[in-house]
Amino acid sequence: MPTLITMARGAMLTAVLAGFGRTVSEVGAIIIVGGNIAFYTRTMTTAIVLQTSMGNLPLALGLGLVLIGLTTMICAGAFVLAGRAR
Repeated sequence: MPTLITMARGAMLTAVLAGFGRTVSEVGAIIIVGGNIAFYTRTMTTAIVLQTSMGNLPLALGLGLVLIGLTTMICAGAFVLAGRAR
């Protein structure tokens, strides 16, 4: 089992990062499930949608850049850790 896990480490990392990207970019499902209850919950994606619909584009763009930065740092960190493991 440890040998199989070692051999599949790259594929598992790719699958985890693909799932992470899917969850970060999913706006409609977050709003439907309850990620935008007024004054109680707010995710980055729903905050961006809300600010855009309110016409506050500078704040929406700022939040979008923060979200892109966080995603890039997480993905880069995962690939750095994967490179060290080899």
